[in-house]
Amino acid sequence: MHILFLTPQFPYPPHQGTALRNWGLVSGLGHNHQVSVLSFVGPDQDLTPAPELRAVCVHVEAVRQPMRTLLRRFRDLVLTRKPDMALRLESPVLRERLVTLLSEHRFDVVHIEGIELAPYMDILESARPRPFIVFDDHNCEYLLQKSAFLTDLRNPLRWHGAAYSFIQWRRLIGFEAQACRRADLVVAVSKADSLALQRLAPQLAPVIIPNGLDVSAYAPDTDPATGMGEQALVFTGKMDFRPNVDAMLWFSNRVLPLIRRDCPQAHLWIVGQRPHHRLDALKDDPAITVTGWVDEIRPYIAGASVYVAPLRMGGGTRLKLLEAMALERAVVATPFGAEGFPAVDGEELQLADTPELFAKAVVSLLRDPLRRAELGRKARRFVQQGYDWGVLLPRLEQEYCRESRSGLVSP
Repeated sequence: MHILFLTPQFPYPPHQGTALRNWGLVSGLGHNHQVSVLSFVGPDQDLTPAPELRAVCVHVEAVRQPMRTLLRRFRDLVLTRKPDMALRLESPVLRERLVTLLSEHRFDVVHIEGIELAPYMDILESARPRPFIVFDDHNCEYLLQKSAFLTDLRNPLRWHGAAYSFIQWRRLIGFEAQACRRADLVVAVSKADSLALQRLAPQLAPVIIPNGLDVSAYAPDTDPATGMGEQALVFTGKMDFRPNVDAMLWFSNRVLPLIRRDCPQAHLWIVGQRPHHRLDALKDDPAITVTGWVDEIRPYIAGASVYVAPLRMGGGTRLKLLEAMALERAVVATPFGAEGFPAVDGEELQLADTPELFAKAVVSLLRDPLRRAELGRKARRFVQQGYDWGVLLPRLEQEYCRESRSGLVSP
């Protein structure tokens, strides 16, 4: 079977959540199928794919991401009824390359990886022969914007953000529903997302393929990054992503002072690329390190005494939690941050939803290394049993086989 992936950035190197998921799918399916990738790359990235990506694919090519100025985005907000995500990756160059690829190769399946690429479905629908279209909805996007709206609405200083999210939420309802209806198969990352998508289009039957990892690549004895100290609290993620920014501002201002009152040596490490300017004030706090880009994220997670996930908005399931749990780190998360995972509070992680309870959970773990180790062992077992790609990919291949028997996918 020949599978084409449309991705918003190269799947390799897998430095953040979207790429991690896409790399797991591309590399895993590449063992049993022919896989090709047509991808965008950022302005600061090389158009040449990494050898690791070329090794698992029969064809890889990329085009530059389109650049949209703030003025253009504002104009689109006012003059169109489309959500921002429907316009973010609109590119005549990619359209031309996709048409050419479809004319030169016969693809049995095309994976649309994320809602930003959904506008290209019209090209797939008109191709002859028409490929089987899979829409992999990495987040239930209308819910993400709804949660961002409700969170920012509580803070008058963020009412402009709330207004933006309200508009996007309402526009995404129709756009996301249409994308789901046009696809032959919709993939959701959690039961909660699946149910939310069914509320948009009741006839849908999304297949749940959670975010996953190659757990063998996350050795619990990974050497920690140097200089992290014995009471390191770690958060990782793309730090211009709004839910991550909100999480770190809330934690730094409301939770960390309570932790340091009882554990003065506690130090927060915020690890991830492109820190947003809203985080600039945290860089002057001696109790906080904002690293920016790092070559490898795992040593920082391995150096965590406690991994924190104080998310208050967003959607889907958080790969950052899987990475921390695979590395046997003790995790404290908000219930929202752990949404989509059937982990049990007090067994594989700890949950807390107020500053006081979050701080209490972290302090308790900082003072109890045996409890941290126990949580970590159970957490890794949880990921191994349910979120390793070796467990997840056969489910997707079963869907291919089922559709092949019905004649929708070439055998």
